[in-house]
Amino acid sequence: MRRNFWAPSTAIYTADEVRLSNGNSGDGRLSKNERREAAREKARVQRDEQKKKDRRTKWILQGSVGLALVAIVAVIALVLVNSNQPAGPGPQNFASDGVQLSQGFIATPTAALEADADPIPSVHDEESGVLDIQIYVDYLCPICGAFEQTNGAYIESLVANGAATLEVHPITILDRLSLGSEYSSRAVNAVACVADTSPNDFYAYHSLLLSDGIQPEENTSGLSDVDLIELLDIAGVENTEVIAECINDESFKSWVSNSTARALSDPIPNSDVGAVTGTPTVLVNGIKYEGAVDDLVSFQAFVTQAAGDDFIESSTPTPTPTPAP
Repeated sequence: MRRNFWAPSTAIYTADEVRLSNGNSGDGRLSKNERREAAREKARVQRDEQKKKDRRTKWILQGSVGLALVAIVAVIALVLVNSNQPAGPGPQNFASDGVQLSQGFIATPTAALEADADPIPSVHDEESGVLDIQIYVDYLCPICGAFEQTNGAYIESLVANGAATLEVHPITILDRLSLGSEYSSRAVNAVACVADTSPNDFYAYHSLLLSDGIQPEENTSGLSDVDLIELLDIAGVENTEVIAECINDESFKSWVSNSTARALSDPIPNSDVGAVTGTPTVLVNGIKYEGAVDDLVSFQAFVTQAAGDDFIESSTPTPTPTPAP
């Protein structure tokens, strides 16, 4: 019986195999040459299919590599654009890299400088008899907190009575102790935002950040930006919406970094003191305080000595030290 090659079967045959089989008038079996030709044809078909697959794979790979290169170029371009952008201005009222406060804690107005511009030192009128107090502070520094909590009320009384001006230079040297949150830098940016928009509220906010129960401890993440914004209302700062946006955007981040670098490398103006080596660094009339930060009597004696006899005659009563609990 002749084999029917068109009947359903699990075998798979090429067109040539079918043609050759149908043309065979024998017992239905392919000859050796026919099998050889069929095998060659089958191999050729398989090679053609593999070539098509290889070409598709090549096109896909080339397309993927092309897209990856485009993405890499875009990222590089973005980095270059950002790195070549200007640092942007620093805050207003910080031309000396510090805020100078006079009687009533009114900030001396100054224009904003570029973040990397050389600061303009404040001018101290030595003939006026008014003390020039300068403080370099990091808001995560526990010693800064101790100095503020011990001597803050005394310094406030001097400024309030017109016996002294206070110039605060916030710097950031303790970011490494805030568990990656860069709290010191964010806090300096926050006070810069206040000085830029509501300068006469600067001292209230500055002293609050160093107050007991508010200042965070080292080796913690510190206050969040939300916390820093909430403290604006507690300190009685005006224009909080604008300042909150400035805090969230870290608008003065470049200035924070550059002003700190200047403080740590340049001599302190209006003094014989070199660069800042730690916080707090406190100077009165250009003389550095070397006493204990938590000893009010010692600091008062230093102020009197630095000021001279004229200050003793014109000074007003000072706060009584608060007994330790």
